Amino acid sequence: MNGHYKFVRLVRTGASEIYIIWEGENRVGQLDLHYAGDIIHGTLILEMHLPSAEEEDLLTHIDQDIVSSYRPSFDREDFLVTVYHGEEISTYTDAQNDLDDELT
Repeated sequence: MNGHYKFVRLVRTGASEIYIIWEGENRVGQLDLHYAGDIIHGTLILEMHLPSAEEEDLLTHIDQDIVSSYRPSFDREDFLVTVYHGEEISTYTDAQNDLDDELT
């Protein structure tokens, strides 16, 4: 892994965002951010093992590329991220069409 991450935003509200994280053609994981004034809470779900140094590099990229554009580190109380390791099993929707129909 070379540390060149691409963040693709799926959802944005006034107080939260969801991103899929890519490195090249490899899906690295998903990031959920919640903005609560001076504190930013994040949940990072990694879909592959990253050594500690690469995980820290990814968190630095998240802070620099996404979080600091909302509230720079000197202007916030905390940026708290909980990191999990997991895999996407499936997706559910209330939409009348299947996800497969929408993608074709």
